[in-house]
Amino acid sequence: METDLSPLWISLKTSFVATIFAFFSGIIVARWMLNYQGKGKGFIDGILTLPLVLPPTVVGFLLLLFFGINSPVGQLLMGVGFTLIFSWPATVIASTVVAFPLMYKTVLGAFEQVETDFINSARTLGSPEWRIFWQIILPLAWPGVVGGTILAFARALGEFGATLMLAGSIPGRTQTIPIAIFFAAEAGNMRKALIWVLVMVAISLGVIAAINSWSNAQRPSKSLKRKTHTFTKKILNFLIFGQFQDTATSKHHSSYQRLSRENIGYSGVPRSAPELIVNVQKKLPDFTLDVDFTADKNPLGLLGASGSGKSMTLRCIAGLESPTQGKIVLNGRVLFDSERGINLPSRQRRVGFVFQNYALFPHLTVAQNIGFGLQDLPKPERPRRVAKYLDMMQLSSLGDRYPHQLSGGQQQRVALARALVSEPEALLLDEPLSALDSYLRDQIEKLLIKVISQYEGINLFITHKLEEAYRVCGHLLVLSQGQAIAYGSKQDIFERPPTYTVAQVTECKNFSAARLINSHTIEALDWECNLSVIEPIPEPLNFVGIRAHQISFSNQPHEDNTFPCWLADTSETQHRTTVYIKLYESPTGSDDYHLQVELYKEKWAELKDKPFPWYVRLNPLHLIMMSQ
Repeated sequence: METDLSPLWISLKTSFVATIFAFFSGIIVARWMLNYQGKGKGFIDGILTLPLVLPPTVVGFLLLLFFGINSPVGQLLMGVGFTLIFSWPATVIASTVVAFPLMYKTVLGAFEQVETDFINSARTLGSPEWRIFWQIILPLAWPGVVGGTILAFARALGEFGATLMLAGSIPGRTQTIPIAIFFAAEAGNMRKALIWVLVMVAISLGVIAAINSWSNAQRPSKSLKRKTHTFTKKILNFLIFGQFQDTATSKHHSSYQRLSRENIGYSGVPRSAPELIVNVQKKLPDFTLDVDFTADKNPLGLLGASGSGKSMTLRCIAGLESPTQGKIVLNGRVLFDSERGINLPSRQRRVGFVFQNYALFPHLTVAQNIGFGLQDLPKPERPRRVAKYLDMMQLSSLGDRYPHQLSGGQQQRVALARALVSEPEALLLDEPLSALDSYLRDQIEKLLIKVISQYEGINLFITHKLEEAYRVCGHLLVLSQGQAIAYGSKQDIFERPPTYTVAQVTECKNFSAARLINSHTIEALDWECNLSVIEPIPEPLNFVGIRAHQISFSNQPHEDNTFPCWLADTSETQHRTTVYIKLYESPTGSDDYHLQVELYKEKWAELKDKPFPWYVRLNPLHLIMMSQ
């Protein structure tokens, strides 16, 4: 007697079709839910996931109510001569409904795992949301999409209860393997049931093996974390550059690559004097960001401790965050105005953004990363523009590499080239040097200074290191707890910080409470001494300070502001020694000191063997008098 194989073919055919429906519907719904921020998101997610937790028979009963002959849908179908229940399409519907939640939840989880900075970076590069989804989110989430597809297929293959309720058990039409097993066992034909069970086990083991094989294929090897197939690379080149070709380092562009690194030019920036006006407030959990400043072509450094509001300020300018109220105007274009209801999306702001972690797209080559924001440029011009910036950043031989194959310094240069290649009107750098070691930081800082000096637009540079800001920027904006507490030239802020907080942020290490004695004398209460001053005394006077490297030791004990001192402790680096001293008397321990002084090693070598007391001088020209 021939074995009836129809349950196998019906199961496979149903599972394949159901998986196709679950695949597309799961991706579409997951994409929608990823961005949905309206009310009832949790309730909607619960409804979409419900078939995953309900008993299959309950799902089948609900489907029967919806598609049955007495339902509005059933009546409508009967009106066109079609009865859905107890048909093969009913098996597909039942399998699709129970497989969909696995596909949806797996894909949504994969989408949510894509780093937000990748998405934000694409937005600042002028990409619309649909392009970000197809070229960034979906490729990066693809392993999760494939995993969800395999799981959906397995779930559809094993569906029983909902299928039986909606499609019944019609041999040769709707009887799938699980239903065949049930009725064979119920009839006492255990041999037949066992055969179908073994078939299901074999298929299930194949699915598990496929999942494991896929998972292992996604694990990076020690030598190469990711390898993109040549055909895939050409497809990406077509999407980004508009041509099937090698990346922008191809030989026929070599002459273009030789553009002078000394004469860059940024034709996209307005030739009139650039100006950025920022006056915004944004309520945050710990404080309210409140900044009001104007920037021009001179690089402006945003200085402040971690959490002071520096990055949030840049994100508001770039359109990655929306201020609570205020106004942002770039070269006469209103980017944000709460009163007029204007809030341009990032892609329309023409603002380049270099993220602290660089946010290079890991599935794209160096050339593809740099060219990602050139979709508005004519297709023939795109590879030439990329070649220009590869050459400018000394990356000409690295165009075909992927981000994981680059050093930190090379990644930083790619990020900078990507931000500049579309010739934005403003360039925002969020601590671009913080992830580099000391040697690389020095090398990249030199390149950064060179590029910024030739950039004709607005440039804002975030750092928490004073020396870095001092070398790169001409003006500083000092932030503390969301408030702009100082704004001006770096010399003025460094030499005459107006408040105690500004002096702290700018790395002054010696402070004392102070009170006025007369127009030329103040008392440093914590240092227990009177100080002659030359600069005008602010009103009110609360503190006096002096920077550690501006304190000197003197051989003239009767010179003004010169006091006897004793050594409490020392701390050494490879170039300098920090000396902790106490005035007037010998300290009782290493923590008993008034001042810390930074000396070069040569100066310390001259001083350390001299007998006590030493004499320290607090030069009146270097005293910083501050309010609270």
